[in-house]
Amino acid sequence: MNSEEILEHFRATGALLDGHFILSSGLHSPVYLQCALALQYPADAARFGRAIAERFVDARIETVASPAIGGLVIGYAVAAALNVRFIWTERQNGAMTVRRGFSVKEGERILVVEDVITTGGSTRECIAALEAGGGKVVDAASIIDRSDGAADVGVPRIALVSLSVPSHPPADCPLCREGTEAVKPGSRQA
Repeated sequence: MNSEEILEHFRATGALLDGHFILSSGLHSPVYLQCALALQYPADAARFGRAIAERFVDARIETVASPAIGGLVIGYAVAAALNVRFIWTERQNGAMTVRRGFSVKEGERILVVEDVITTGGSTRECIAALEAGGGKVVDAASIIDRSDGAADVGVPRIALVSLSVPSHPPADCPLCREGTEAVKPGSRQA
């Protein structure tokens, strides 16, 4: 599966949107990727999961972890393809935490998987929560990297597709200056 095939799937499922969007990072962008639509059929999620897992077959991954909510489906699919445990982190009182009875062993080798990376903020928060519990995050992965490789998450990472998608602080957004209304289609509301 190459980049163009992945992007075509996103277009066909309505997961690649053009307009004026508020990203979960708070930045504004003319492009939005709604991975939930691209992953709504289990066979598609499994296919993307296998494509990511193939990159880590020799990495001795013990656990796949994802930040909730966007990374849950693809993280689970990658864990299934690697036949390892899957856990997630989620926000509690504004801080990313390991909850729901999950724990990690000291030195446990973890792969963090996200759907889309823009700034890497959620991935970094997920990594920090896992490492605070004793885990060793060795790699990170995503389906889409909107930063075209620029986002630093503190560990090596891969993406199935890297894009250079503009994003702007609201005060510097050219679409705001044009008077276009920004919408927030994702899971985290403003």
